[in-house]
Order: sequence, then structure tokens, then C-alpha cells
Amino acid sequence: MTINLDNKGFKTVALDYDLFFIDIWGVIHNGISIFDDSLKVLKELEDLNKEYVLLTNAPRPNFVVRKFLENMGLDKKISKKVYTSGEAALEYLTKKYKEKKFFHIGPPKDFDLFKLFEKNKMNNPENSDYLLCTGLFESHEEDLDYYKKILKTEVKKKMICTNPDLVVDRGEEREYCAGTVANIFEKIGGKVEYFGKPYPKVYTQSTDIKNKRILCIGDNLNTDIKGANLQNFKCLLISTGIHRSEIEKENPSKLFSKYNVTVDYLQNYLKW
Repeated sequence: MTINLDNKGFKTVALDYDLFFIDIWGVIHNGISIFDDSLKVLKELEDLNKEYVLLTNAPRPNFVVRKFLENMGLDKKISKKVYTSGEAALEYLTKKYKEKKFFHIGPPKDFDLFKLFEKNKMNNPENSDYLLCTGLFESHEEDLDYYKKILKTEVKKKMICTNPDLVVDRGEEREYCAGTVANIFEKIGGKVEYFGKPYPKVYTQSTDIKNKRILCIGDNLNTDIKGANLQNFKCLLISTGIHRSEIEKENPSKLFSKYNVTVDYLQNYLKW
């Protein structure tokens, strides 16, 4: 049974958990500004000396996202809690693929991810050993058929996807993410290794989870909530995020069944 926290507030469950995995985009901010109510929750958790990780499917190293949040007004003490899917992928790439040639699929703003081994970046996919997907090319943000065309001859290579999200909302605008390209690659026969939620490794890479009562907070049923379910963690869905239009049109329980997930708590916005 899903418990709605809109009237009770997050404070009624905060003491029941030791560790919180809190999504950033859609929970802490909307890509443009930080939500004041969410910020209050973080400060309350700080006062309670509760452990939390701002776990985000961002295809960039931790320091890049921390700087972005600080520029939005987030305190450095809180931004230090950030752990990204990009950081998880970078740890893996540095160990396994540092000397291998790659073809990057994504915008220039993601170049920080492979700065340590950018000399191995190839201009053509046929010259690469693997494919590194952080997002979509700026010149092809809507033309998904473009990716089918350029990747159809590369299906024998592995793709490393640094952001499993399919879409994200920047304010009121919806944008495709790396997960959409990875999904296209899989459909034409390619193999993808994902880093980020809902895949288990990102949780243990970000912090020690042993013997802790854990609550995951997010707005995405495919990543935040699915990830919690796979790890047997409790979860809170923010209903005004990526699924807001679906939730407005459909009974939440039917929607959860459609996505094959279990939701423990529901709240419009993260609010203390």
C-alpha cells in the first residue's frame, strides 16, 4: 500500500531510516532553480545527523555537478553529498578502458568525463574500440533515426552508457537523455553496459550501505523507484516530476503496476 505524505510531511518518516538516496533533477531542482522545500528537507536531515547521498544519473564527474548546484545557490556542505552516474562510469573506464579508443556520443559539455584520456577520442565510430554515450549530439537532439544510421555497423562493439535516463525535464521542456540512444543501440542488436540508477553498482560505489535502513527518493519510476525495488530499499516517489502527466491521467496504483514497481510513499514535492 502506498502512503501519501502530502498532508503528513516527510518528517513523519525521516526518523525511520539511516540512509537516504535522493535524486537531484526533479526532486531538488527542475534544471533551472532549486526547490526551497527540498532544500529545507536537506537541512533538516543535516540537523538530525542523517546520512544522505544526492544520487543522480548525470553523465558528468561529481565536481561538475557540484559546481552547477553551487552556482544555483546550494551550500557547499550539501553539494559534497553528490554522486553521479558519470563518476561511477569514470571509475570503471579508468580501470578497464583508459588506453582504448572510443567514439563519444553526446554534447561538448560532457567532455569533462573523459578529460584524463581524451587523446583516445576518435572522430569516427569505425576507428573506435568502444562507444561512450553521455547524451545526444547538439545537432541531432530530436532526430533519433540518425543514431540508428551511424550505429548500425557498430553493433559488435560495447556501448558504455553514463546516464540510463530516457528523458529529463528542463523546466517545462522535455529532453532526451543517453538512455534513449542506448535503447536504440540495443534494439538494433548492440550490447550496453549502464552506469547509474536502477543498476545496483552505483549504490555501493557511492557509499557503504551495509546494515542500514534505506529510503530512495526520486521522480522516475524506471530508475529511482525501480532501483529501490531491485535493492529491496523503501522508496518515495515525487509525483510532480517526470511522470506528472501520467499521474494526472491515471490512477497511481494502475500506473505503478504498468511500470512493474512498488511505491511505498508518494508526495507531490519533497516537503518536510
